[in-house]
Amino acid sequence: MKRRPPSRVELLQGTLDLLILRTLVFGPNHGHAIARRIQRTSEDLLQVETGSLYPALHRLEAQGWIAASWELSDRGKRARYYRLTARGRRQLEAARTKWDSFARAMGLVLRAADLEPS
Repeated sequence: MKRRPPSRVELLQGTLDLLILRTLVFGPNHGHAIARRIQRTSEDLLQVETGSLYPALHRLEAQGWIAASWELSDRGKRARYYRLTARGRRQLEAARTKWDSFARAMGLVLRAADLEPS
């Protein structure tokens, strides 16, 4: 039986920042590579569009959660590389804690619905 590719999932509002911060834990990267890593790590379920990614990167930089610098990519082209700051690490941990609580609450509500009589 041939496995169908998974359909993509819409990002919930506010999750893109968390995804970017988490991706930058592994080290500095340019925008395209950040989007590619999110897509690959999510087994192609999440695809970050350019129109969402770059405004998010600029917003995170303005908040001091990431820093950016111009560097040469592995292909020898100039690219803007983003890295996680100490403030960004603290924000990542806070956002992760909130996300874990939210995911637990959603799981409880969804499982409770399965237990109720029809």
